[in-house]
Amino acid sequence: MISFKNKYDVIVVGGGPAGSTTGALLAEKGHDVLILEKEKFPRYHVGESLMPFCYFPLERLGLVDRLMESANPRKYCVQFVRQDGFLSQPFYFFQHFDHPSSTTWQVWRSEFDKMILDKARENGASVLEETQAKSLIKSENRVEGVVMESKDLGELELRAPLVIDASGRDCFAAHKEKWMVRDPELKKIALWTYYKGAKRDPGLDEGATTVAYLPGKGWFWYIPLSGDMVSVGIVAEHQYLFNGTTKDHAEIFQREVQNNEWIKEHLAEGEQTGEYRVTGDYSYRNRYCAIDGLALAGDALGFLDPVFSSGVFLALKSGVMLADEVDSALRKNQPLNASCFENYGKRMQSSIETMRKIVYAFYDENFSFGDLVKRGDHLRAALTDCLIGNVDDQDFKELFESMSDLAELPEPVEHGLTHASS
Repeated sequence: MISFKNKYDVIVVGGGPAGSTTGALLAEKGHDVLILEKEKFPRYHVGESLMPFCYFPLERLGLVDRLMESANPRKYCVQFVRQDGFLSQPFYFFQHFDHPSSTTWQVWRSEFDKMILDKARENGASVLEETQAKSLIKSENRVEGVVMESKDLGELELRAPLVIDASGRDCFAAHKEKWMVRDPELKKIALWTYYKGAKRDPGLDEGATTVAYLPGKGWFWYIPLSGDMVSVGIVAEHQYLFNGTTKDHAEIFQREVQNNEWIKEHLAEGEQTGEYRVTGDYSYRNRYCAIDGLALAGDALGFLDPVFSSGVFLALKSGVMLADEVDSALRKNQPLNASCFENYGKRMQSSIETMRKIVYAFYDENFSFGDLVKRGDHLRAALTDCLIGNVDDQDFKELFESMSDLAELPEPVEHGLTHASS
């Protein structure tokens, strides 16, 4: 049991990668931080593949050595497979970016997320698990705290100059404020499970993330994990997967396995284990990243289709950026108004928009990465920058001009910037 009080420097709602990173780094700087987490860790979560540039937030957290010493498979590349089983030339990260970050990991999220939450505790943050944020406390237009309900403590009011919503796809604050905007095109559903003993490719490709195409621009993910396990799932339109022939998740999954030769071959050696899971209505953005006394991080800010494994990267990135902005304001005794987060909002918006363009291209039936990179090695290099997460301060104008010749790209949206609440 933590030493409990009702006022903190910062209250973080959510103990996932975004919230734990923010809390860990702020506590390390000496700030009084409380993290509220509705579940008991370790807990299950999908999204096991890390982008290479996750390395730098993890380095800030002092966790790279722990991952280096772990049994998590090393991820050196992303590879794409056509429906007929033809494997493209993998995008090897180290061929483009000569740095230790070019080797990343495939992780069990239950272990990975707990590692970061434990780091927040080690750094001095208070953590209340099995505790739900019920509502925001507001005075006029400023957020001043939250009403929480704890398994052990019941319902209490907590105050802080800043509340950080890192509640994941629950989008605690955004739902309260009615900020959520669904992406008009990226309305996919995912169906996934796990296999033991499934085939792994040799050498450097053993830990690769594989994206395998389905008819109609759906796709399989294939992510090797420790313990001889593989995470494998389908992302496609709801009407395609659930086409009326059956509602049984296992039958739908096994039906689609037959539609990609590479997936069929790799799973044939393994045994399906555990349940089949489903989630839908993937992509959304929230209108604002901050108002006075409130800032959003990770999936609580927005969620993008998972085809390029950007979720954990954007969560960690937002956590580091938020922690730095908040630390700076607290040290200057500045009020934690929306204006403190203007730079944060612009940088996160830019990163999300960059990844969103590539996702749109991927789903365009006329587009192929092979056709794109044939136009020049410089385009392959720019695309690889996006795939590794090297999206800050980069000029992707030529890449997107070439992409727009082959695919219909989205117009940028202004969601995710600050909102002055006064």
